[in-house]
This record gives sequence, structure tokens and C-alpha cells, in this order.
Amino acid sequence: MSFHEVALPARLAFGSTGGVERRTEVVTLASGHERRSTPWASGRRRYLIGSGLRSLDDMAALTAFFEARQGRLYGFRFRDFADFKSCAPGSEPGPGDQSIGIGDGVTTQFPLVKAYGGTTRRIAKPVEGTVRVAVDGVEVLEGWSLAVTTGEVTFETAPGEGVEITAGFRFDTPVRFDADRLEITLETFGSGRMVAMPLIEIRV
Repeated sequence: MSFHEVALPARLAFGSTGGVERRTEVVTLASGHERRSTPWASGRRRYLIGSGLRSLDDMAALTAFFEARQGRLYGFRFRDFADFKSCAPGSEPGPGDQSIGIGDGVTTQFPLVKAYGGTTRRIAKPVEGTVRVAVDGVEVLEGWSLAVTTGEVTFETAPGEGVEITAGFRFDTPVRFDADRLEITLETFGSGRMVAMPLIEIRV
């Protein structure tokens, strides 16, 4: 698989910028009215990193990370500090944060998701040790397991029909470099400047 289960060191992301993009197709009719549609079920994140780095040691670390991913070839985990929890950024995740499914007495696997208004985002890269699960409002401490690389919660016994399964968690965003070239300018013997390196979210 073209994904490395390794996270970009947080210090290398300081000063990063980014956010969500959507793809909307707009057709203007002869009447002047618009017809709008989208081929995307969910948004896609883009980031720029590296422009805030000044230390040559940090730039060397980012260069090594870039080389290990072979540029755009391999994906990796990225912590988006504006959106990395199942709850608000200033709160701590709780087992009732996000609804991930309704039991039917048969299904045992439920993928982690996060709701944004009327849309949901599949969470495929949860942070190990941070996921909490509740069934019918009661936190469950055992009898389930988590696939950290896919974000699926699996119960040993299927939850009963009609009961809500919820979860709280921290998560990383799966991304890849969106350029095959990294540029650094030496300013002094101990510091330099780096051209911002783009990252783009990938579907895994």
C-alpha cells in the first residue's frame, strides 16, 4: 500500500496554513438561473507547511521526511491542529461525541466518522489509545477493538437492535506531499528559509 503509518513531527508543521476545499460544478442557464452540483461527497483538505521553519536542523528533518516518502509517492499522517478531535478543539474527546451507527443485532463493525452539519467525514486514521466508545449512552471499556489503520470499531458481540453507538477520539489526516521538489535558501550559517511545501488529503 502506498501509505506509511508515520506522522509528520508536529514541530515541522508550525506556521502551516490550510483548510477545506469543495468541488462545485456551476452551470448558468439561459434564464440566468444556476444549476449547482458536486461530484464529491465530502471536502478535501489542503495545507502549506515549511514556510515558518528557520532552523537548518528542522529543514534537514523535513528534507529527510520528504525523502523517506519519496516525494508524492507515499502518504503519511498529518495533525491538523484546527481539526483533530471528535469534539471542539478546546475540549477533550468523550465517548458520546459522534454517532457512528445504530445497532441491528447483526452488524459488528462500525467506521469512525465525524459530523459537520449535515455531512459526515470518514475518519480512517484515529490516534491509538484515544478512542472511547459508548453503546446506548454507556461507555464500553471492553468487548471491542479498533483498527488503527482503517478507523473501524469491531465489537465481539453485535450491539442490539436500535441502540446508538457513539465514539470520541483524536485523529490524523492522511495526506501526501503535492510536489516533487523541495527548495531551501541559506540565509546565515544557522538559519534559512524554505519555500512552502503543499500537502493534500488522500482517500484511504
